[in-house]
Amino acid sequence: MSDTLATIAAIVLGAAMVVAGAGKIASRSWPEHAAALGAPAWAVPAVPWLEIVLGALLVSGLGARWAAVAVVVLLLAFTWLLLTHLARGDRPVCACFGPLSRRPISWWSVARNLALVALAVVVVVAG
Repeated sequence: MSDTLATIAAIVLGAAMVVAGAGKIASRSWPEHAAALGAPAWAVPAVPWLEIVLGALLVSGLGARWAAVAVVVLLLAFTWLLLTHLARGDRPVCACFGPLSRRPISWWSVARNLALVALAVVVVVAG
């Protein structure tokens, strides 16, 4: 796999993570939406900062492979929460990108997460 492709994947994925984390920090409703999605209370204040740190590592290239592994784990956990709600017919608001995502969760939310997982896998495999 080309180093250029892995670099582009890392930058795109990293930028998405930074935007997601910053959006959550900027959103006053993030804690409420995260609770509605079933996020553990202890994780709610940490998630935005974790996303920003992982995103910054990916964009900078420092430890990008390990940051991508962590992003895969994080995104799969988020996706599990989404799938659990969708299976029950429950569609709480997606606060995935803070104020940039105010729509109810959908299969599009799952597809977006899986596309981001694919980018992370490119980074891991190329690393």
